[in-house]
Amino acid sequence: MKLMRTIFLILYKIWFYVVIIISILLLFPFLLVSILKENWYPFFFGVARIWAKVILFGMGLIPKIKRDTQHKKGQSYMFVANHTSMTDIMLMLYVTKNPFVFVGKKELAKIPVFGFFYKRTCILVDRGNVKSRFEVFKRAQQKLNMGLSVCIFPEGGIPHDTNIVLDEFKDGAFRLAIEHRIPIAPLTFHDNKRRFSDDILETGGGPGKLRVKVHSVIPTGILEMEDKRMLKNQTREIILNELNNPTV
Repeated sequence: MKLMRTIFLILYKIWFYVVIIISILLLFPFLLVSILKENWYPFFFGVARIWAKVILFGMGLIPKIKRDTQHKKGQSYMFVANHTSMTDIMLMLYVTKNPFVFVGKKELAKIPVFGFFYKRTCILVDRGNVKSRFEVFKRAQQKLNMGLSVCIFPEGGIPHDTNIVLDEFKDGAFRLAIEHRIPIAPLTFHDNKRRFSDDILETGGGPGKLRVKVHSVIPTGILEMEDKRMLKNQTREIILNELNNPTV
């Protein structure tokens, strides 16, 4: 029985990448047109949300969302969430209607087909390169000036230690939010790692619900840069408390 379960999980994780590639190929004409001009990004974002829904439902992953607030149309936000799985990308697109740009690791650009659009629409960062991190701030500022939102997973990556509930947050998202006077919009993803771990040899996983808590926004209009640490810790505490004491 254990062997059958292991085989199922390996095939399930392979199916994830198959669904990604198939769905991109099916939506390819729309995706390709939408990246031709920078100001067409909202159209690309709409197509990307359809793509995310295809992935999630194709994997049998059903979002269950509890909202403390509704994000205002036309408002720019800094979306932040805990990061435990590749499916975080799809779930963030599914939950969030305000067009946003991901800040993500450059390694994902190597994924066939997916990487073609990823590197043309996201802000890529090499976390080991100081110059790359500086360029992220410049590009993020450009997107915010266009009226878009930005999404950053502030842990800076998926923690390798499976015992870590929520890793320490990096400063970037909170510095940008204060500089541009945009509110922090925290979200908590409860089940992504349990349903779909990035480790192909991980024994757990499979179809089921993905619980999401959309927290009330944190205003930054009166904050100064010296409040960055306080804002970071406040946001992390909100997400950590939800992870430890689920309300959804």
